[in-house]
Amino acid sequence: MTNVQIDPAVDTTRRQWLQALAAAPLVASATAPKSAKAAIKTSARIVIAGSGLGGIAVANRLTQLLDGGKITIIDRKEEHNYQPGYTLVASGVWPVSKVRDRNADFLPAGIEWVKDMVAHFDPVANTVVTASGQRIPYDFLVVATGVHLDYAQITGMDVSAIGREGLTSVYPSPEAAQATWAAMQTFTARGGNAVMTLPATPLKCAGAPLKMTFMLRDRLAKAGTLGASKIHFESALGNVFGVKVVNDNVLQRWQGLGIDVDFSRKLTAIDIGARRATFALSEGETKEMSYDFIHVVPPTRAPDAVKNSELAWKEGPFATGGWLEVDKSTLQHRRFPNVFGIGDINGTPRGKTAATVKKSAPLVAHNLVEVIAGRQANENFDGYTSCPLITREGSAMLIEFDYEGRLTPTLPVIEPLQDSFFAWLMKVRMLKPAYMSVLKGRV
Repeated sequence: MTNVQIDPAVDTTRRQWLQALAAAPLVASATAPKSAKAAIKTSARIVIAGSGLGGIAVANRLTQLLDGGKITIIDRKEEHNYQPGYTLVASGVWPVSKVRDRNADFLPAGIEWVKDMVAHFDPVANTVVTASGQRIPYDFLVVATGVHLDYAQITGMDVSAIGREGLTSVYPSPEAAQATWAAMQTFTARGGNAVMTLPATPLKCAGAPLKMTFMLRDRLAKAGTLGASKIHFESALGNVFGVKVVNDNVLQRWQGLGIDVDFSRKLTAIDIGARRATFALSEGETKEMSYDFIHVVPPTRAPDAVKNSELAWKEGPFATGGWLEVDKSTLQHRRFPNVFGIGDINGTPRGKTAATVKKSAPLVAHNLVEVIAGRQANENFDGYTSCPLITREGSAMLIEFDYEGRLTPTLPVIEPLQDSFFAWLMKVRMLKPAYMSVLKGRV
């Protein structure tokens, strides 16, 4: 773990620190428990598929909002990973231990934990079928399965090889993030040709590829090998970030930092031993690029259990990925009203971040309880998403926006498109405690 050195160029004047201290109550209030409401009496059977942030956060809130009922969580994963910290591990800021906890420590008392995976959803029969063949009926269902990282779309990709031959990817696991940092250290010691990638699919934490690019450049500069290196960012899209003002800001920064950007280049194959990547171009042609370091960002889609079920979108922009068909405002399924979605699985315009779950978990729990009580889901989600976008060690931008791509800043001390030490401090020191409060159902 490296020690954070405050860059003299970073905003740390007395006035701005006073502003930061003034904003501290906002952070505190964001993690404070809310007053309890009268619980709804019920005997309903509620199944939650998935034990990530969304699934556990909803489970904890439901135990506060319901008097009775049976809550079952289905997921065989016993380790809980703080995924927003993966980029910090992969860039040498955090040790890997900081992103590893136990799910058992966060599950509410009195629920049933089925240590299995959902293999099939049957919403017509109100039943889920697990990989071991268990049939579990429900009255209400919360789908919190997360995404499937579809590395299989990249010919030759081998997740087990991450960390070797310059191959990196921050997404799969804490181990992959740690191996990525080891590969980054090897690369920056000598410098060379780096290739950073971005797929065309909806993306889990769309800021992560940008953070890794900024931090790689920063590590090269600190190692004194920047002059012997070149960074190329290859986007399968026509941009690098879906919010235009943020996209334009990042591209302007990268131009000043000497980072080359190409658009409409989709990573289709990789030869790990030869250190060569193949990209499909928009004209139907292909281009090969040699590298000394490559960061592979996988295309994502819904897990097969959702994608191949009646719960998935059947038409429209979210059908290709098999995403969960929910109303973007209430997060209630559009055809099966006893089903709700939380987190990355939802087929909505934006919202595959932990910050999205922070704001939507209380809403999903509330709307589900309303439906259990025989009423209509009546709270609406605006698509809030937050991205603490690291620009270098000791500095970050806090980008917050809604479904429409409008910036929605919540802390007056932070200018969204200006990097600051306070935004860095939030990312490195404050956001995990806030995450834990969400996980435990306190916000």
